[in-house]
Formats: sequence, C-alpha cells, structure tokens
Amino acid sequence: MDAWSDPGAFADVLDAAQGGDERAFSALWRWLNPPLVRWLAVTAPDGGDDVASEVWVSIIRGLDVFEGDERAFRGWAFTIARRRAIDWGRRRRRRRDVPLSDGVDRPGPSDASEAVSEATAVEAAVALLRSLNPDQAELTVAETAAVVEKSEGAVRVMCHRGLRALERHIAADVQHQV
Repeated sequence: MDAWSDPGAFADVLDAAQGGDERAFSALWRWLNPPLVRWLAVTAPDGGDDVASEVWVSIIRGLDVFEGDERAFRGWAFTIARRRAIDWGRRRRRRRDVPLSDGVDRPGPSDASEAVSEATAVEAAVALLRSLNPDQAELTVAETAAVVEKSEGAVRVMCHRGLRALERHIAADVQHQV
C-alpha cells in the first residue's frame, strides 16, 4: 500500500472526511480499498467484496471519533476488516448450503406448441394427483423427508421454494394472457 507522500496531507484529508467532505472520503477509499479488497480475497474467499462493504460501513460509522495518523487509520481499518472476515466465516459455517434450484423453476416455452404441450402435461399431473386418495396424496414432512432422503428442514425449504416458483409461473402466465 502506498503511503501518503506528506503526512500533513493525510491529516488534512482525514479532517475533511471527518467533517463530511465526500471528496476527501473518496480519496481515503481510493487509497485504502484496493489493498483491503486484495487482503479480503485471501481471508474471506467468495465474500471479499461483501466484507469490504461491511468494513466501509463500519469506517463511516466510526470516522468522526477516529484519532490518529495514516498508520493508525490503516491499522484501524484492517482490524475492522479482520473482525468482519471472522464474522463472515462464522456465518458461512452456520449457513447450510441448499441448492437454489429444485428443478421447478425452468425457462418458459419458446413457442406456442411448447406452451400447449406444457399446459397439457401440467393438467395431466394435476389429474393424477386428484385421483389419489387423501392418504396417498398427503404425506407428512417426515414421510416426505424419508422418501427423498433429505432432512425435514430441507423438505420444507424445497416445498416453499417450489410453491414460490409455481406462484411466479402462474403470475407470468396470467400476465401473458392479459
């Protein structure tokens, strides 16, 4: 990271930024953000840009009370970055990866014959479901989880996402008909 050529210039820019001068804050950002993002790319892979954004929000919140020179500012910013990277890592470990697509959300048909074919297939599927007796058509979450070999939570998430995808498809169909 390049140091400011004149320590007094850094102090002037910092004072101006603390006073709300956007150009001064922009100068601080242009100076510090590239090395910050490079460091975060190593310490928070796949999350460096998001973590850098969180760091800058923290810097903005604490800028008015910061006291120190260029070296202290750099240390303060990277301390914040280290803490945000640790938080990001913890959130990532706690979050379970659930696939975003469960196969329901597909691109729409490209022509009218495909639309008719798709509508016929949906009607046939609904007719099949209606032909089942209630015990067959209504599995509990636990039963469904056992059948698909997933956790009950994953089944609930997939059902919710499937319903939302169906809702979007129905809304798009209604919109196309209007």
